[in-house]
Amino acid sequence: MHGPIINRREAVAKLTEFLVESVEQARAVEKPFYHLQFDRVFPADIYAAMLREMPVADEYRALPGRNNVNILDDGSATRVKIDLFPEYIRKMPAQKRELWDIVGRALCADDVRDAFVRRLAPALERRHGAGYRDVGMFPIPILTRDVPKYKITPHTDTKWKGITVQFYLPPDATTEHIGTIFHERLPDGSMPKVVKMPFLPNTGYAFAVGSDTWHSADPVGPEVKTRDSILHTYFVDSGMLRIVRNRGRRVGNFIGNEVRSLIR
Repeated sequence: MHGPIINRREAVAKLTEFLVESVEQARAVEKPFYHLQFDRVFPADIYAAMLREMPVADEYRALPGRNNVNILDDGSATRVKIDLFPEYIRKMPAQKRELWDIVGRALCADDVRDAFVRRLAPALERRHGAGYRDVGMFPIPILTRDVPKYKITPHTDTKWKGITVQFYLPPDATTEHIGTIFHERLPDGSMPKVVKMPFLPNTGYAFAVGSDTWHSADPVGPEVKTRDSILHTYFVDSGMLRIVRNRGRRVGNFIGNEVRSLIR
């Protein structure tokens, strides 16, 4: 009776340990703002399984973005998502559900969060002060898919967010040019491109959200079929307002997802 649960726990623990090591081994880069760069995120066998078990289009729902920036005139979305929580993926086929459940649980593990806090300490301390370690961080991992015409202009992320992480999930290196761009904001207001992350298999980046974390993405061109990634966000989880908001966000998104599945 308890075999599958025990196996899942073992798989989550093993993947969590690997992810912690990946965070510890990531390169720390100072410019244009403090961030981590990953050459490897997931074990090779897990990454191959993620590509093999990638959800189909109907399993995603629109991620409108601020002011519906990701919604085209015809109503279609240039970015869609699946929250990697058990309540969202429970209707997936068994093999696909088991894999993404393990991935989501590992990403939400306290040990992974603590590793990010350790590695991003300089930036977190600048924002939150000496007590940054005591600032709660609420994880929300989502599988995202961008399609042609997706773009996002330079922005710093809302202050509700504490840490922004993106892990790239392409099958090969043919779309290396569509990675995230990091900018420096100059005194004259211009924002030159300083770093462009190569969109390569099993790579990614992470940064603590701050007033200087300007980043963007060029428009996805017609040569790209999909731009798949995991956006793993840690929302600041200190104070009653934020605590209630974060959990309410998860519940609200779940209700919206259920309504969508009933009417489609």
